Amino acid sequence: MNQLQLPVPSSDALNASQALCQHIAETIDAHGGWISFADFMRLAMYTPALGYYSGGATKFGGAGDFVTAPEISPFFGATVAATLAHVLDEIGHNSASILEVGAGTGQLAAQILQELERRNALPLHYAILELSGQLRERQRQTLLTLVPHLIARVQWLDALPEDFVGVIIGNEVLDAMPCELVQLADGQWQQRGVMVSEHGFAMQNRPIQSAQLAAACEPLPTIPNYTSEIHLEAQGFIAALGQSLLRGMIILIDYGFPQREYYHPERSMGTLIGHYRHHTIHDPFFYPGLTDITCHVDFTAMYTAAEGSGLSLEGYTTQASYLLDAGILDLAQQLPTTSIDYMKSAAAIQKLTTHAEMGEIFKVIAFSKGLTGDTAPGLRGRDRSGEL
Repeated sequence: MNQLQLPVPSSDALNASQALCQHIAETIDAHGGWISFADFMRLAMYTPALGYYSGGATKFGGAGDFVTAPEISPFFGATVAATLAHVLDEIGHNSASILEVGAGTGQLAAQILQELERRNALPLHYAILELSGQLRERQRQTLLTLVPHLIARVQWLDALPEDFVGVIIGNEVLDAMPCELVQLADGQWQQRGVMVSEHGFAMQNRPIQSAQLAAACEPLPTIPNYTSEIHLEAQGFIAALGQSLLRGMIILIDYGFPQREYYHPERSMGTLIGHYRHHTIHDPFFYPGLTDITCHVDFTAMYTAAEGSGLSLEGYTTQASYLLDAGILDLAQQLPTTSIDYMKSAAAIQKLTTHAEMGEIFKVIAFSKGLTGDTAPGLRGRDRSGEL
């Protein structure tokens, strides 16, 4: 059998990856020869100018490493806008804003703004929390191309605002947050970390020192060498959103499972993977800075963190149920059924909603604070909150 040949990086990309490796190795040395995997992932993904999300490599779309839902179909963002419009109607458009966390290419923002304008439901502001300067510029160019007349409503933030009123939206944000790795070895849970060996970066276990991390291991199966992820940073992010939100809703879309599915005995190697030029990579040390490192989301942990920060659960469902309930088919039917655009849209919607594609593995979870109105579109279908 022929071994799969992965694309070779350009010389500039390879030099950037090597510079990042040197930086990570120096950091490991400065910390006594070992850092937690979460710290390694943070360096690999977010080191200024060199990390995956802060460097200059193409990440999204056909020329990148993976494709997100807004790049698959403009009807994705237009459908999400139905949920947002419902919440904005309750709060009042003149006093409510939208905050998108990690806006990628800016396609989702453009799609939402276009649909809200069509509905006469534009918010006071559309804020984007984006730490990558390179992605900020790409988002700006996307919005200038698709919705130039609405660019004045868009503002970029460096941190979560205080007393935010409106809707916070995040698509594939949680899966990119650094996670801890743990393994049951020698009869006890150990924290996985990274050291430098003669062959490069390598995993090395150490006893768990954090009481929070130790407590998070309790639901995991006690199977020798069982390895999985713990999402402490993502839980902290949910808590921060709860503190930021004064009134409104938080909608998060990502791939993952409730806890009992996530930590299933048969999922003994966890969910950590890499994406490189549309190939799945199982080595987290493959071309650091050029490979997306990600893991599935434990939605039960996200729910627990939200509940602890004063948020109410509005709903938890699959992406398929959410999009169908929010009216994605109605939007598609606005196109002539014999047109090429309709056929392309039908294929895209199938990818977004079918069980074999993104419809089941992607979930939508929504939290609220201070809302008393009816359930929003998208969250009226099959509710799976009982699985959390």
